[in-house]
Amino acid sequence: MHQVNQRRHKGFTLVEMIVVLMIVALMMALIGTSISRNISGAEMRSAARKVAASMRYTRTKAILSKSEQVFLLDTESLEYKAADREPVVLPEGMKVELNTARTELTSETAGGIRFFPDGGSTGGNIRLEANGRIYRVNVAWLTGEASMQQVEEDEDDW
Repeated sequence: MHQVNQRRHKGFTLVEMIVVLMIVALMMALIGTSISRNISGAEMRSAARKVAASMRYTRTKAILSKSEQVFLLDTESLEYKAADREPVVLPEGMKVELNTARTELTSETAGGIRFFPDGGSTGGNIRLEANGRIYRVNVAWLTGEASMQQVEEDEDDW
């Protein structure tokens, strides 16, 4: 009789197993949400860097070819195009805004930033936002230099 009692106390009950599985599932859900937000942040940063690099490419192309070149952006289709390059589509769910000279607007949702052979540009910026993160790619009108910065929401002066 003593042996039967010992076997009964070995192992876990079904209730204990269910409780442990529920805790593990909850932890995985929390970790999964955290990881997906970080991936989204990396995607945002990468997209902003690529936009800045495409603007630098367009500026360099204008200088080397000694002709005006235009970086184009469509905020509705989330598509941009550097000089002589194929269009690039930004990640889904991203909000994009273009601030440029009125003469460079091609429609309500599209426009560009023009780069001149002397390195200058019409200037402006592109604002990328998703999941509470904001990046701004600025183009100086005098030098045509493109720079990227992460903007805190309270710093955002739109």
